[in-house]
Amino acid sequence: MTKAKKMTPSFFEEINDETSSGVAYKNVNLKKKVISYFAHIGNATIAELSKELNLSVPKITSLVNSLILDGLVQDHGKVDSTGGRKPNVYGLAPNSGFFLGIDVKKNHINIGLTDLQKNLISDFDQFPYLLSNDEDSLQELCLIINNFIASLPVPKEKILGIGINLSGRINYAKGRNYNLFHFHEAPLSKVIESEVGIRVFLENDSRAMAYGEFCSGTVNDEKDVLFLNLDYGIGMGVILNNQLYYGKSGFSGEFGHIPIFQNDIICKCGKKGCLETEASGWALLDMFKQQLRDGATSMVTHKGIPIDDLLLEDIIEAAHNDDVLAIELIAKVGKRIGKGIALLINIFNPELVILGGLLSSTEEYLLLPIKSAINKYSLSLVNNDTQIKFSKLGEQAGVIGACLLVRHKLLDLDTSLNAKPPKNTSFVYA
Repeated sequence: MTKAKKMTPSFFEEINDETSSGVAYKNVNLKKKVISYFAHIGNATIAELSKELNLSVPKITSLVNSLILDGLVQDHGKVDSTGGRKPNVYGLAPNSGFFLGIDVKKNHINIGLTDLQKNLISDFDQFPYLLSNDEDSLQELCLIINNFIASLPVPKEKILGIGINLSGRINYAKGRNYNLFHFHEAPLSKVIESEVGIRVFLENDSRAMAYGEFCSGTVNDEKDVLFLNLDYGIGMGVILNNQLYYGKSGFSGEFGHIPIFQNDIICKCGKKGCLETEASGWALLDMFKQQLRDGATSMVTHKGIPIDDLLLEDIIEAAHNDDVLAIELIAKVGKRIGKGIALLINIFNPELVILGGLLSSTEEYLLLPIKSAINKYSLSLVNNDTQIKFSKLGEQAGVIGACLLVRHKLLDLDTSLNAKPPKNTSFVYA
């Protein structure tokens, strides 16, 4: 194939043109199919693409030629043939396109960049950040994203999309978060997009973490998986029969707001008795502070941190250093979480429950009381086939999940998870 001067819009421009229709719309979707084939299957000849995508050889040739001009596809040369003229084989060009994943936590932001072939090619960076539901916090988020993009060794125009994970009730199709930064008339995704200049997709943090674990983490062949994000709050990502489950309005997974306790504690959602009121990072932090005020001793008091300034991270660090108070209270919270998980097991009968988030880093201090409560409160015939495992990706789960979800949504790849990426998919640093 010979390269000619590119007069039509590039693929990068086409996928961000939400007004395209007719022939242009059809062509960009056909290009997405070609890229999807290369991403999932690997390199191929024109004849192979024509057969697999059920398109004519001239049409495939035109599509591949256009993608070569955009720098997305590369001619890898001749392939061995049993006879006749040797055909050329084509595949994705290295460093042809990238996806940025932003995982927003309460006290920091995790950021990473993946390529079209799902490799994490940037350093996994963590930036200090205090999440607050106001305009200043939103502007700081945009500033951190812009500064990170400016520091990357890749051109900004090659970043095809940004995935941003936030807690709360998110409708990813509309780009709105109904708990955070919900003070603009325009969708939050469009507000951030106008600040950073790249297409933005919002996702619930727990759901993105679940997706990351499913594609490249703890999950092997399991089809029904629950991912629990045990952090300051409690979130859940649900995968049923290889399907990432969103629910009617995209708000599935509000595990932390199951009314499981008879108490008068007001939850952050405004209701009483939610699981989060007694079995979350917030609950653990409140109990720990109250114990210190009542005269209990802990190694954190020797650090000179005022009680009101303590963070969940301080308690976890104390537990890792054999602090008795921290270990006892984590066990108490673990038992309550386990009771909630028992309820989930009775309802879903899942193959696997994954424990992720900040609290999961306490490992056996949390796991043992959880298992004890599951055995006590769930039906033995139901829980016998349910595995309980910790997250394999840890802090990276959200970033990897965000990148993969943007990749699939933007390129119209198979989001049903039936075409699950192979487990040897590498997440390596450049």
